[in-house]
Amino acid sequence: MSHFQFISKNENDTKNFAKELASLLKKQDVLVLTGDLGSGKTKFTEGILSYFGLEDEISSPTFTIVNEYQKDDIKIYHFDVYRLEDSSEFYEIGGEEYFENGICLIEWGELIEDALPNQYLHITFSKDDKNENVRILNINTTLKKWEDYFENIKY
Repeated sequence: MSHFQFISKNENDTKNFAKELASLLKKQDVLVLTGDLGSGKTKFTEGILSYFGLEDEISSPTFTIVNEYQKDDIKIYHFDVYRLEDSSEFYEIGGEEYFENGICLIEWGELIEDALPNQYLHITFSKDDKNENVRILNINTTLKKWEDYFENIKY
């Protein structure tokens, strides 16, 4: 498992970071986004969607569990699994089928960890105690393509 860190100075930093990351995303990529409310998960998702020209369509999946976006032949699934009791509810909605069919962004994904595929990118968002605009993104992965990307990125 490799660990990387990105310090975002503001919302635009977070969105731009996500937009750059989105250029590498392919079908079956899974990103787990962890962090308290207001820590940057939604801004990050906006950045991913903006890369695909879908930023105007974003809405929170808080009450629907998953929102689906499509750009050409690419499907993006944005999950918020906070309200699920456990991973069995994720299986009930056919959650694992989404992994095969598109790019998955899963907020609060640590709550269904046993349902996640073996390989995914996990980003934990934290607020900075000294500056209300700063966010610390701790990134963990076992996927070589992400390790190579983060080792070569210029922050």
